[in-house]
Amino acid sequence: MNPSQMTAAHKSLRFGTKIKVTNRNNGKSVVVRVNDRGPFIRGRVLDLSKAAAQNIGMIRSGHAKVCYEIIR
Repeated sequence: MNPSQMTAAHKSLRFGTKIKVTNRNNGKSVVVRVNDRGPFIRGRVLDLSKAAAQNIGMIRSGHAKVCYEIIR
């Protein structure tokens, strides 16, 4: 996963799937493309690249509650 791209890791979504991820704490959203598998930590559903995480304001905390929807 390239940290400067708008990408994400998901356990089961097809590679290339675009999803809109919204930080539930501040309402900021970003569209990312799934290009990796993971996360492998219990309770987590997505791993975002650094660029994507920065866009929705979760760099400081390192994790956040998010919701996501499949775009295509």
